[in-house]
Amino acid sequence: MTEFPFDFRLLLLIAAIGIDALVGDPDWIWRRLPHPVTWFGALIGLSDRTFNRDAAAPWIRRIAGVLVIVVLVAIAWFAGVLVERLAASFTYGFVLIPVIASVLLASRSLYVHVARVLQAFYSGGLDTARQAVSMIVGRDPESLDKAGVTRAAIESTAENFSDGVVAPAFWFAVFGLPGLFAYKMINTADSMIGHRSARHEAFGWAAARLDDLVNLPASRLAGFLITMAAPFAGGTIKQSFMAMLDDARKHRSPNAGWPEAAMAGALGLALAGPRRYGERVVEDPYLNDAGRHEAGPGDIGRALKILRAATALGATGILMLWLWLHT
Repeated sequence: MTEFPFDFRLLLLIAAIGIDALVGDPDWIWRRLPHPVTWFGALIGLSDRTFNRDAAAPWIRRIAGVLVIVVLVAIAWFAGVLVERLAASFTYGFVLIPVIASVLLASRSLYVHVARVLQAFYSGGLDTARQAVSMIVGRDPESLDKAGVTRAAIESTAENFSDGVVAPAFWFAVFGLPGLFAYKMINTADSMIGHRSARHEAFGWAAARLDDLVNLPASRLAGFLITMAAPFAGGTIKQSFMAMLDDARKHRSPNAGWPEAAMAGALGLALAGPRRYGERVVEDPYLNDAGRHEAGPGDIGRALKILRAATALGATGILMLWLWLHT
C-alpha cells in the first residue's frame, strides 16, 4: 500500500494542490525533461504497436487489451510504491511527495489553456479562438461558430476539472502515489486507445471501461463542487444542482455528464448537444436545454471563475476532513 497514513496524505494533497495552483506545469522544465505522462504514453504506444495485431480476431484483441491494461496499471502502481518508499527512506523526504503529485494535477494548466481561448477571442477573433480551442478539444474547430467555440471551451473546463483535477486528487487521497500513478496510466490509456475506432474498439475496450469505473466517484464529486461554486459566477446552487440531477445521465459518457450538466446549470447555458468530430457527427441532447444556447466569450470567463472556486472549495473540504479526523 502507501507509506503514509491517510490523514497525513490529506495534508500532502493540500500542499500538492497549492503547488499546482502557484506553479502549474512549467514549460521550461518539460522542454528539457520528459513529462511523467509521456512515459505512460510511451508504454501504452509500445503495447498498442506490439499486441494490437490487425490480423487478429476481435475477441483476441479484446483479451490482449485486458492483459495489457492490467500489466500497465501494475507497472504504474509499483512505480508509485517505489517512489514513496524512496521518499520515506530519508529525513524530510516526504516533502517530495506533493511536488511529484502536483505534476499530475492539472488545475492551473487547465485554467491557462481555457483562458487562451478567451484571450484569443479578444485578440484575434473567431478564427484565432478556433485555433486555441483545437488544443483542448477533439471536435472539428472549423465547424464551430462563436457559440460553438465557447461551449467547447466550457465543456472542456468541466470535464477536465473532473478527470484532470478531482480524480487524481481523489485517488491520491485514497492510495497515495500508487493510486495517483495508476489513475493517470488508466486515464492516459483511455485517451490513446479507448476510442471506438476500427483499430481500438476491441483492444481499447478494457481501458475505456476501467476509465469509466475509476472516474465514477470523482465525476459526481466534481459536479457537486461545481454546484457549490455556482454563486461565484452569478449562478445559484439550486439551479446548478437541479440541472445536474436532471440531465447528467443524458450524456453519452457515464461520467462527463455530471460536471458538464452542473456547469450548464451554474452558467444558465445549454451545453453539449450535436457536435462534429472530424467526419463524425454526434447527435447528443443538450444539457440544461432551457438555458441560453447563444453562449459568448464572457461565459468562458465565468466558467474560469467556477474552476478557481471549485478547486479552492475542494482544498477547503480536504482541510476540513483533516481537522475532523483530529478532533
